Formats: sequence, structure tokens, C-alpha cells
Amino acid sequence: MKKILALAAVAALTAGVSAYAANPFSDVSTDDWAYQAVSDLSDQGVVEGYPDGTFRGQRNMTRYELAQIIARLMAREDQLNAEQRATLDKLAGEYADELANLGVRVSNLEKKVGNLYWSGDARMRYQDNAFGDEGWNGRMRINVKAQVNESTTVNGRLTSNMNFKDGEDATTKMDVLNVRHQFGDAVAVKLGRYGNNFGNQGGWLYGSADGFDGAEAQFGLGKFGVAVGFGQFNKGKLIEGKDVLYAKGMADFGVAKLDLNYLKFNDNIEDEVMGVGLVVPVQDFRVFGEYWKNTTADDLDTAWNAGIGYGKLNLKKPGSFQVDVAYNNIERGMYPGDGATGLQTDVLKNLNGTNKADKLKYWNALADVALMKNVYLHGEYAFAVDTDSKTAEDDAWTVSLNYKF
Repeated sequence: MKKILALAAVAALTAGVSAYAANPFSDVSTDDWAYQAVSDLSDQGVVEGYPDGTFRGQRNMTRYELAQIIARLMAREDQLNAEQRATLDKLAGEYADELANLGVRVSNLEKKVGNLYWSGDARMRYQDNAFGDEGWNGRMRINVKAQVNESTTVNGRLTSNMNFKDGEDATTKMDVLNVRHQFGDAVAVKLGRYGNNFGNQGGWLYGSADGFDGAEAQFGLGKFGVAVGFGQFNKGKLIEGKDVLYAKGMADFGVAKLDLNYLKFNDNIEDEVMGVGLVVPVQDFRVFGEYWKNTTADDLDTAWNAGIGYGKLNLKKPGSFQVDVAYNNIERGMYPGDGATGLQTDVLKNLNGTNKADKLKYWNALADVALMKNVYLHGEYAFAVDTDSKTAEDDAWTVSLNYKF
């Protein structure tokens, strides 16, 4: 495409941004049909001429030159209307490789192309927790990140759950809504409703992907990080609505990854919980385990697990997979989580049950395999269940087909 034609099209994209511009190039006369477009874009700093003061509009424009113009437009995005931003979005996607070569990183591109970045996931799952609660259910989640400025984002998530067994309509709600402020490279603060998980086995301890209302300060330096927060869990029969102060620490030493956790509950619980976890990678294998203790409980105050895993799931590589096997020992005083199979909920968290167990011991096997790009199959099986004969001791399992977008 001739350079003069391309610039005329770009000028239409930015119409209304500049009201007046002087003649910037010696080879573009005031009688030229594209004079106004070229002069406007030059005045805005979107296009530049040659050292001799010429524009040379009749020569063909390369993709690289047009990518330079797109990059400059992205820097002025806040001056564009919604329609202009949508057009810029399409151009940025088309010239993503050239923009990357110019040093406009993909992460920055996502922030600059409009003010919103969307992503999400969906799954279809069959679940059997061995206590009569089984059947098909589905879930879809849509994440949105709104870029307020260079250091502030508003993050939200809409989640819709459906139980195909009972035939009722799906429940849809915004279960995540928080604001995150970044202060330099090492400090950030998060405020609102966000996920707050504890434990390495997919919810074997309390916490959830959306179940905490509060504030958290984050400090990170390379492979070391600390987070301190205060608020309330809004899920969990034993801890819902209880104030809690918590701290998390993480260190990646290369040969091992260490995490430390501390929680202090208030509101009639007054429990203090501490935990330590370790992951040791050995080529394609990993050995992991963690230990937790409720320091204020008189009894039933510990939880621990230990396991081994192999492989790594990569959603961009069909056929990639990972498997993990772990032994879990959870006592009721440790506020067990739901887990993918739902086993812990019925065994240890059923406050109204007459046969609830004080302890739960079981093996857990987890596997994930990428079937195609952004599609993977997840399976989980809890077996050799031991509850000291206080409740049923059947196996529990779940399988789900998951999609990322």
C-alpha cells in the first residue's frame, strides 16, 4: 500500500484528536488531497518524515513502518473513542509480531489495546463423593481485568454454575471483585473479594478461588515473596464470617520451593494455625509435602500430606500431561476444604451429621492431559479411605473436561 493511502486511513482512525496542524513536509503541498491527514498525524507525533524534511508519500509502506505508527497510537489510546479503540485493537492484533520486534511487549499490548482484557474457562464435570451426592454439573467463568492506569487494575469474575441432575436454572454471580495497586516493582496492595487458597492438593484444606473478602499487601523480590492480609472467609461451614489475619511466604531456591503460612482466627474461634510446605523437583519428577498444626486446639489439631508427581501440563502442547499421587491425613480441627471429590465436606465438615469423623486418611491420585490446545481432561480419585469406622469408607472420584479461553 502506498504510504500516502495508509496514512489517510490512519488519519480517519484518529479523526477529532487534533484540531489544527501546520504544514510539516516540503513535498506535501496544501493542495494535496491528503495534506490534512498527513499534517494532523505529524502534529500528533504519530508519523515522522525524513531528515531532509520530506514525507515521500508515493513509496510503499512496510509492515514495520505501519507497526511503528500503531505503537504511537497505542500510547495515545486514552484520546480515542470506543469505535477508534476497537479499530486499533484489530490493527494491534494483526501487527503483533512487528510490535514485539519494536519492543512493545505482549503484556503491554494487552494493557494498551482497549481498557479491558478478557479471559475465562469452562468445564463439564461428573462427581461422586461416595455419600449419595453425585451427578453432572457445569461451570463457566469469565474474567475481566480493567486497566485504570499504569499501576492500577480492577479485576472481576462472573461465574455460572449448573447442576444437570436437578434440572434447575444456573446460578450466575460476580464472585470476584477487587482492586490491585502496584507500587514500583516489588510492592502491591489488593482490596476486595479474591481467591485465598491454602494447601497444595486442590482444596484439601480450607480456602477457595473466590472465598475471601479483605485486603492483602504483597512484597516480591525475584524468587522470594511475602503476602500479609486481613479479612473474612465467605465460604466454609466452620470459618465463614470469621475474621482472620494471615501471612504467606514463598522462596524458590531452584533445587526446592518452600512456602510458610500463618493464620490467626478471631470471632469465637481464636485459633492460631501454622503450616510449612516443600516441593523438590527432580528432572521431570517432583516430591512434595506439607504439615499444618492448630497451635491452640487441644486435640485433632494437625494435617499433613506427602506425594510424588511426574510431568507438566502445558495447554499449548496437546499430549502434555501431569500426574500426582499423595497420602493425606486430616483432622477435623484443621478446617478441611471441599476438594475436587467433595469427600472432606461430608466426612469432616458436616456439622449436623451424627456420624461425622474426627479424622480422615486417604490416598489421592490426580491426572491432567491436554487433549488439544486449551482443552484438557482432569481426573481425581480418592481411595483407601479411612475414617476410624465412624462414617462410610467408600472411594470418591471426579472427572471433568476443561476449556480455557
